[in-house]
Amino acid sequence: MPSRNALIIMSDEHDPRYMGCSGHPFVHTPHLDALAGRGVRFASAYTPSPICVPARAAFATGRRVHQTRHWDNAMPYAGEPQGWGHVLQRHGVRVESIGKLHYRGVEDPVGFDREHIPMHVVGGHGMVWASIRDPYLARSDQGKRMLGEHIGAGESPYTSYDREITDRAVHWLHEAAARREQPFVLYVGLVAPHFPLIAPEEFFALYAHREVPPVKLHPSQGHARHPWVQAYADFQRNEQKFRSPQERLDAFRAYWALCSFVDHNVGRMLDALREAGLDQDTTVVYTSDHGDNLGARGLWGKSTLYQESVCVPMLLSSPGLPARVCRTPVELTDLYPTLLESVGIDPGPHMQERPGRSLLTWAREHDQPERVVFSEYHAAGSNTAGFMLRKGRWKLNYYVRHRPELFDLDSDPEELHDLAGDPERGAVLREMLQALRAICDPEAVDRLAKSDQREMIERLGGVEAASRLGSAGATPAPQGA
Repeated sequence: MPSRNALIIMSDEHDPRYMGCSGHPFVHTPHLDALAGRGVRFASAYTPSPICVPARAAFATGRRVHQTRHWDNAMPYAGEPQGWGHVLQRHGVRVESIGKLHYRGVEDPVGFDREHIPMHVVGGHGMVWASIRDPYLARSDQGKRMLGEHIGAGESPYTSYDREITDRAVHWLHEAAARREQPFVLYVGLVAPHFPLIAPEEFFALYAHREVPPVKLHPSQGHARHPWVQAYADFQRNEQKFRSPQERLDAFRAYWALCSFVDHNVGRMLDALREAGLDQDTTVVYTSDHGDNLGARGLWGKSTLYQESVCVPMLLSSPGLPARVCRTPVELTDLYPTLLESVGIDPGPHMQERPGRSLLTWAREHDQPERVVFSEYHAAGSNTAGFMLRKGRWKLNYYVRHRPELFDLDSDPEELHDLAGDPERGAVLREMLQALRAICDPEAVDRLAKSDQREMIERLGGVEAASRLGSAGATPAPQGA
């Protein structure tokens, strides 16, 4: 039976290695594992940008960040260019959202018939202060910790919000089953495992006695960060703000617990889908907007081009689709044609040179591990643009005004050994640089991003005024959610 509906669930900041189905030895994600077990797990899935707003604009539109020019967390999506939701609306498909979007505001025509308890950027402008770059601005209130003032077990506005999102989604699916007169696409945006690193007690208890495996490439062990990465580390200084070794340990435990909390909420939605009798004609996708460094290289949060930050989970279940692990690299931009195809719309006439291809197609075909995937960063803590290109076993991190990095992910999946300076890899490096420049001119894109950011800052009153616009940390959960 072909799919008639689609349910897409997007979490926030979930490194895909923290799932049982990805081979993690102890993180407990039974519902995501079951979804992967009856569907397709894409083993190499990437975000278009390792920070919220640009990644979500690319997800909405199916276009890359340098095409949409939503460069950072102060340039939210407002409906242009149009995205998959607009196509669904024109075809009479019911399309609604529940939870976090991180677009500009509810008044914008972003392609949903209705937004339920949406989270958007603060004030419609987001983190303007972080758009001040080259040199970037270190805020005077940076003493407030990005990861949260309390770390460990407990409830936060985000965990309460995720519970309400899940309740609404469960209710929505049962109502949809009662209607059945119209196909639907439901987008659900969860916040976990995004910081603050506070996890409900029942999930934190799963890891309360779990020790942290040694983190890789920590500066305290002599690792010298790449200069571009060091600038981001100096900007956030999360590692230096832990109050004790115990609190740092609890930060890891809370992240693992939040991954299990996400799994619990996904499980509730999948149960509702089955109870409503919709599971046999609904395509389900689980993904995230980006990953999290989680202590690797002494870094926390996202905003780097390493696997921890740029990789995302991508699980797909659809009627008639055989279960397997797909080794073709994919991106969030592939969801544009996926969601159209999942409700019977031919994506072809709507692609307009978008880079994506339907995950349903990739899932049915033989793996193509040489497929090129791409990510880019122009936001907080960076003075110049960063670009990531994956092609087969090779991964290039290109930094404007800095030396590149080159990794062999087959022999070095943890990116421990930078091969860019190895003369024997010179031909590979040249090939990867050529592939990058076939997508964009990195230096020209860097100039364009900074020009757009300067223009926005001037429009908002100049650098001094812009330096006071936007929250220092995570976007608050909506009131009354």
